[in-house]
Amino acid sequence: MTVTSEQHVSHRLGNATVRSRVSVPLRFPDGYTATADVLTFHGLADGKEHLLLGLGGWEQALLHRESAQSAPIVRLHSECLTGDVFGSERCDCGPQLREGVEEIAATGGFLLYLRQEGRGIGLYAKLDAYALQDAGLDTYEANVALGHGEDERDYTAAAQMLAALGATSVRLLSNNPDKTAQLTALGIEVTEQVPTGVHLSPANRAYLAAKRDHTAHTLDFAA
Repeated sequence: MTVTSEQHVSHRLGNATVRSRVSVPLRFPDGYTATADVLTFHGLADGKEHLLLGLGGWEQALLHRESAQSAPIVRLHSECLTGDVFGSERCDCGPQLREGVEEIAATGGFLLYLRQEGRGIGLYAKLDAYALQDAGLDTYEANVALGHGEDERDYTAAAQMLAALGATSVRLLSNNPDKTAQLTALGIEVTEQVPTGVHLSPANRAYLAAKRDHTAHTLDFAA
């Protein structure tokens, strides 16, 4: 019996299934608008309420997913209340979310909104880490000082969500090589890693420099 790539991924990840789908109009503070098909899921490995936003011609993109050039573009976006909602400039999360929605909507693909605040350590701990950063630690050192890993995010649920839609080949919109490595290890082929912009501000320069220097994020401040 021939085992397809979809069957192989399903065997590794378990059987996550789409729970619901609803259309949600989006509007960002700068006036940009888009419409997302928001999907929820049963059977995600960590039991959290992650969301997948289908943007642009995502269904058409799935039809051509076997082509490296036509694979749907995908962003794995970790929840950041301070940046996404309140516009904090201590990070680049809010601008990356805004940029990601527009770029994905233009070509068709998915933004996965993952409930793993503060690199997986939670909102309160993230704010505690901010205080340690104010005292001189970088973003990774602060997490470790609090007894956490540098980055506790696990992308198994993200791979499950993509596999449930048959999106086993993607172009990944990210500066983070760990996302590519984890998806690949989970059976999702990353045909291209597409960098996001560098959303630099005086308040986040040290934060972005730590991501560039410590975990090899593709960030060029001179660009």
